[in-house]
Amino acid sequence: MKRALLSVTDKTGIVDFAKGLVRAGYSILSTGGTRRALTDAGVEATEVADYTGFPEMMDGRIKTLHPRVHGGLLARRDLVAHGEAMRTHGIDPIDLLCVNLYRFREATQRPDAARDDIVENIDIGGPAMLRSAAKNHASVTVVVDPADYAAVLAALPGGDEAAGRALRRRLAAKAFAHTAAYDAAIAQWFDAERRELPDEPYFAPRAAFAGELLQTLRYGENPHQRAAFYSAGGAGPSLAGATQLAGKELSYNNILDADAALACALDFDPGAFACVLVKHNNPCGVAVAPTLTRAFELALASDPVSAFGGILATNRTFDAATAAAVVASGTFLEVVVAPSIEPGALAELEKAKWGASVRVLDLGGSPTAAARCEPVFRPVSGGFLLQTPDQPDGPPEQRVACARAPTAVESATLAFAWQVGKHVKSNAIVLARATDDGAHCTVGVGAGQMSRVDAAKIAVDKAGDRARGTVVASDAFFPFPDGLQVCAAAGATAAIQPGGSKRDDEVVAVANEHGMAMVMTGRRHFRH
Repeated sequence: MKRALLSVTDKTGIVDFAKGLVRAGYSILSTGGTRRALTDAGVEATEVADYTGFPEMMDGRIKTLHPRVHGGLLARRDLVAHGEAMRTHGIDPIDLLCVNLYRFREATQRPDAARDDIVENIDIGGPAMLRSAAKNHASVTVVVDPADYAAVLAALPGGDEAAGRALRRRLAAKAFAHTAAYDAAIAQWFDAERRELPDEPYFAPRAAFAGELLQTLRYGENPHQRAAFYSAGGAGPSLAGATQLAGKELSYNNILDADAALACALDFDPGAFACVLVKHNNPCGVAVAPTLTRAFELALASDPVSAFGGILATNRTFDAATAAAVVASGTFLEVVVAPSIEPGALAELEKAKWGASVRVLDLGGSPTAAARCEPVFRPVSGGFLLQTPDQPDGPPEQRVACARAPTAVESATLAFAWQVGKHVKSNAIVLARATDDGAHCTVGVGAGQMSRVDAAKIAVDKAGDRARGTVVASDAFFPFPDGLQVCAAAGATAAIQPGGSKRDDEVVAVANEHGMAMVMTGRRHFRH
């Protein structure tokens, strides 16, 4: 008779799975809560301690770590010596293992969880059994996901051997990914704790990452590229955890652009109403205003041509009034993403020609500051880069570098433009202005240029006549005075930049010549 060992934390479908195994001729070994669930449902199951002859002890820490368990999983059926060892030591083969692990990540996310409780949720026996079974997948079927129960049962009764081998191989790969993700979550938790100790480096000698597939995408950046969307498993509201309330399936580029828009929108004080329009991963219109509707109107006016077919993100609830303004504007949006979506907003969006296709994403709340400070991962050939996010501690220095200091209105607008500039691809120039009702908005953005003067020319061209009376933010210093000269000639009255160029004196001279105010922050915001 074949033998299966079932020991699961997630008991979804386990009773029906066990009944199917019994019908296929399997005897059942089990432990603790899984065994109780099976016997309560009338499924006969032998307690692992009775099978091993060794009692469970140390509050369950020692339960399945026994040669009769691991020998039954690891023994190769094609080797005579392995068979002789099993007979000598009274080890029976275990042909199927179904295990999923203690909820470690969920334990770390409980606000009231004590450290000892979190540590107790580190599973030892489960991963050990999974690795044993997966290594011996030529003979053992290993199952970690209730979604695979039906496929496993369908393959059992006299199924095609070649198909069975392929299934066992696929399930083994899934099991190793399962344990790797589990270990990565544990490593990340310990690493975050380690980082708080005195004199500890921020980055560990080894970094562990894992993701859970959320969606296989139709294609990547281009139709000939394949792509998928994974969750890193973090707690709290995020793009990966958002609920899509309406619209077509998200694309790779939708997700990238939505993330860029969301990062910019959530960077603003939640007490204000901010709207961000993004196209090709760059903000083309940003505004902060007394109402969300007003913020959208100003953001759209910044560059309505670029905004067409773009992504809209807000830092506050996306309401029906703003949705109505979107539809009335005649612009077309691919995605709307916000911390929450008012039900009436969906009804308003449906009135647009494109209303049925726009992807509407509800985050389910605003991410915490801690969640937005997770390290940034970026793959490169043969490895990856890690960095902390561009979230400086405290406001930047604002050293007045010119003869004239900025006015109060200019200072507030410079702060707004500087905030936007850190979300614009380098080289980046942002022209912004204040409005009579206390709002701030972009009127021209120059992004992703190889020279700063070209970024300035693009921003001025986008702004047109609206450039007069604006302020200008540069994400890094002006290496030559030409970039600032372009903005000054267009009518900009104040500038904010890091400073630090060998030609700072020449840049300051241009500002003084045009009566501009200029502040230097001593900090740059490159975004590559």
